[in-house]
Amino acid sequence: MLRIQKRETPGELSKLASVVAEVYGPSQSERIDMARRIREIFESTDGVVDVDWLVEAARTKWVLRVDREKAALHGVDAGAVARAIRLALAGEDAGVLHLQDEAEPVTIRLQLPRAERSSLADLLDLKLASRSGALVPLSELVREEETTQPVSRHRKNLKPVVYVTGDVAGTQESPVYAILAMGDRVARLHAPEGGGIEQFYRDEPWSEERPAVKWDGEWHITYEVFRDLGISFGVVLIIIYLLIIGWFRSFSVPLVMMIAIPLSLVGILPGHWLFGAFFTATSMIGFIALAGIMVRNAVLLIDFLDLSLAQGTPLAKAVIEAGAVRFRPILLTAGTVVVGAFVMIFDPIFEGLGITLMTGSIASTVLTLVVVPLVYYMMMRRNEARPETAPSGPE
Repeated sequence: MLRIQKRETPGELSKLASVVAEVYGPSQSERIDMARRIREIFESTDGVVDVDWLVEAARTKWVLRVDREKAALHGVDAGAVARAIRLALAGEDAGVLHLQDEAEPVTIRLQLPRAERSSLADLLDLKLASRSGALVPLSELVREEETTQPVSRHRKNLKPVVYVTGDVAGTQESPVYAILAMGDRVARLHAPEGGGIEQFYRDEPWSEERPAVKWDGEWHITYEVFRDLGISFGVVLIIIYLLIIGWFRSFSVPLVMMIAIPLSLVGILPGHWLFGAFFTATSMIGFIALAGIMVRNAVLLIDFLDLSLAQGTPLAKAVIEAGAVRFRPILLTAGTVVVGAFVMIFDPIFEGLGITLMTGSIASTVLTLVVVPLVYYMMMRRNEARPETAPSGPE
C-alpha cells in the first residue's frame, strides 16, 4: 500500500503530529509488537485520524554478483559488467553539449529509460559486447540473490524507539483529551514477559529494559508553554504584591486588592464556552495581562477609601463613596480593554486572547466594584472590633 503525506520539516520526530507515542522496550521485535497494538488503539479512538507509524515494511532487495568463471568463458571483463549495471541504473556523464541558446553547457548523461530499468527481467536482458564482438546477455554473466533491504531504526537520546503518530479532529481538537482516552486503554495492555506498560507524560523512561510509552507531540509543547506561563504568572503576582506593600505599607491590604485577579475567571471560563473556543496559550497570556489591569482598579478604590478615612469619614460612608466616585474611571478602563480586544476574536490564533480580555474585564470589573470594597470593609471592621492591649506597668 502506497501512502503519501505532505508535512513540514520538523525539528524533532516527536513534532511530526499532534499525538505521538514513543514506544520503548528491550528489543526491536517487542517494540514493534507493542507499537502495533498501540496503533490499533489509535485507529479505534474517536477523534484520532491520520494514524501512522515510523516502521518500514520489509522490502525485497536483489543483489547481482558477477560470475567470474562465466564472464571469463564469454570473454567479458568483470569490471565491464559492473560498469554496465551502474550505467544502466545510476547513469553516467558522457560529456557536455554547447548550445547557442544556453548560457551554460548542457550535461550529456547516459542512462536507460525508467521503463527499461524498473524490473529485474529488463535489466538482465541487457547485452554486453565480448572480446570477440558477440553480444552476451547480462543474465549469463551474473547470479541473482534475493535478500531483504535493511529497515531504518530510530533513536532518541541514545535509546531505541518506535514512533506511532496521529492527528486529532472533530469536536475535541486538543490532543490532551485523546491522550487521556488512549492512556486508559494502553494501561490495560500487558507486556510479553508479564506486567503492564509504564506510561510517561513529561520525562522519558530511565531505562528501556521495561516496556514503556512516552506521550509526546503537541501535548508536550502545550505542557511546556503552560508551565512557563504559570511560572511567569507566579512571578508577576509576587512583584505586584511587593509593589503594593511598598506603597500601602500593609501586608493584608494587597491581598484584598489581588482578589480581583481570580474574579476574572468568572467571566473567562464561561466566555470561552459561549464562543465555543478552547483555553489556549494566548488565553493564558490574556489572563496574565488582566492581573495588572484588575489590580489597578482595586488600587483606585482602596486608595480613595484611605484618603476618605484619613479625613474622618466613617468607614461605611467611605466605602459607598469610593464605589460611586471611582466607578467612572474603572468603567472606562474596562471599556477600552473590551473595545480594543474585540477585533482579536475574529483571528484564529489570538481568539483566546481577545475572549479573555473582553469577558474577564467585564466580569472582574463588575465584581471588583462589589467584592473588593466589601472585603476591605469587613477587614477594617474586624480590626476596629479587636480590643487593644492595655499597657503593662506604671507610666
